[in-house]
Amino acid sequence: MSQKEYLEAISTLKKWAKAYYTDDAPLATDAEYDELYHRILEFEAQNPLLISPDSPSIKVGGEVLESFEKSAHIAPMWSMEDIFNSNELKEWLERGSKADLELFVEPKFDGASLNLLYEDGKLIKAVTRGDGKIGENVTHNAKVIASIPQQIAYKSRIEIRGEVVITKDDFEKVNKSLLEAGLKPLANPRNAAAGSLRQLDSSVARSRRLRFYPWGVGENLLENEFNYTTHWQIMEFVRSLGFLRDDFCKLCVGFDEIQKAYKELLNAREQKEMLMDGMVVRVNKLNLAQNMGYTVKFPRFMVAYKFPPLELATTLKDVIWQVGRTGAITPVGVLEPVNIDGAMVSNATLHNAGEIKRLGLKIGDIISIIRSGDVIPKITGSLRRGEINKEISKDIIPPRVCPCCGSELFSDGAILKCQNLECKERELGLLIYFASKKCMDIDGLGSAIITLLYESGRLRHIADIYRLDESSFAGLDGFKERKINNILSSIGKSKTPTLERFIASLGCELIGEVAARKIARAFGAEWLSASYDELIALDGFGESMAQSFLEFVRVNESKVRELLTFIQPVLPEALDTKGAVLEGKSVVITGTLKSPREAIKARLEALGAKVSSAVSARTDFLLAGEAAGSKLAKANELGVKIVDEEWLEDLENS
Repeated sequence: MSQKEYLEAISTLKKWAKAYYTDDAPLATDAEYDELYHRILEFEAQNPLLISPDSPSIKVGGEVLESFEKSAHIAPMWSMEDIFNSNELKEWLERGSKADLELFVEPKFDGASLNLLYEDGKLIKAVTRGDGKIGENVTHNAKVIASIPQQIAYKSRIEIRGEVVITKDDFEKVNKSLLEAGLKPLANPRNAAAGSLRQLDSSVARSRRLRFYPWGVGENLLENEFNYTTHWQIMEFVRSLGFLRDDFCKLCVGFDEIQKAYKELLNAREQKEMLMDGMVVRVNKLNLAQNMGYTVKFPRFMVAYKFPPLELATTLKDVIWQVGRTGAITPVGVLEPVNIDGAMVSNATLHNAGEIKRLGLKIGDIISIIRSGDVIPKITGSLRRGEINKEISKDIIPPRVCPCCGSELFSDGAILKCQNLECKERELGLLIYFASKKCMDIDGLGSAIITLLYESGRLRHIADIYRLDESSFAGLDGFKERKINNILSSIGKSKTPTLERFIASLGCELIGEVAARKIARAFGAEWLSASYDELIALDGFGESMAQSFLEFVRVNESKVRELLTFIQPVLPEALDTKGAVLEGKSVVITGTLKSPREAIKARLEALGAKVSSAVSARTDFLLAGEAAGSKLAKANELGVKIVDEEWLEDLENS
């Protein structure tokens, strides 16, 4: 990197930092920022006399918005040094001889840092990190966050610091409401939390159900008053004042224990209700930490051990349009290949034409991409227009006719759909879906074989699967007697599925496994005759689901009845829970359990319980596994009885 490139990189990082921290409208992913930031650090290490006073390496946080009153922190709010791998962890432990010290570790939630000042037990002021010395006074918003106590049982002056976060579920709800109101959605949960704190109207912060998790203190007299000698003791005291706590807080000694904790937390990444981007590691002994001191920007006694990025930037090269089994036309983004957490991603779903408009995408854009649940690649937004050649950015124009059969498409603005029931992609997609493992589980009849049979004219409709015999494979390469017999045997075994599996396998739009189970249990053998009023009365069924099911039956009833001449679904046994031990009781499940979540739910329902997703004053029991988070805290707050899987086993055996 030349000096000119170094100064240009600083200018770019300043622009990106302002967009991220101040405007809450990111122009780059965290990974892009970190990569460019480390290139700056490398230049400065090699050229210490050329370090710019404007360098982000000697600045903390973002700027203060003019619309808010500025307020100084009593003790500075420092940033943390980031490390990204085990080698960097070893280097950090070696600096200051920390390898044999007791270290406090906890999740690094991806939110907005906030400093709370209490005097005489009352919340006096709440201030954002700002530049580390001066932040924005957002007390009016802090006072509507339920997890921030207005009063605490400690009369001396104290600054309690932590992270304001929004859960993944609440973030989705916020964006849904913004879209329904015709407003631009928020970029990510971190920006949602920061943006909510910066609202002049506190009702916005209240509506977004923000949470505050403490991670430290600034100004405090605790060490003198209580003779506390460790960070662990201080945090236990802070949480005893009524603040939330996360269950993953540990004490570790040495590289191996830290690595074990890091992997454990990384594995729990998707189960956490809030986004985490790493793990905080800090020296536990207060006197040792104090002796280590600070650099111009970082404490030497703590570090952020970052997770591999799940969000990266790449170029949107093109958009292709695919026909699904229901006829829905789905746009798929073709990407400049990018490695996300070990997986090379070259395309990603865009859901529908409305999603493209919502995200403001153009071909050639630099876009952000994540792997949702570490599996499904998803484009989350346009960061900026193509920078190599701005002329390459061009509008994405939805098709007017089906890209498969050429039929005119139905459009409601956001959704495009091919209505041609004989469209090849629709027929083929439904056949593959029906035979798949999650549906009828016809082993050996995979997508390649179904496509071969379809292309050769030997398979067209679902019922044709059950007309296949040895002659159906004649003349096809690679099909010997044993292979054919295995396929026919699997087809035979699939003739007695449960009714709910059969219904789910038919590919009715909006009717998945859960909805199919409810239909099967409610109507049994009469499921094809269910009325609108009966369907809408089912728990969780909306108008769209009921209408979709009725329209499917209207169009396809004769085909389904033909299929039922080959298949005899097993009807569900009537579930009589009258007088059951948990009849009328509400149970919520949380945490990591030994048995699958759906299996636990079924067992509870068999005992008469109603299983809910949220803890409330009406909840009777919280069945908690390992790594239970905010639901456990909420249950303790409301006095809900906490139980485990052994409790359930005892009930079943009593």
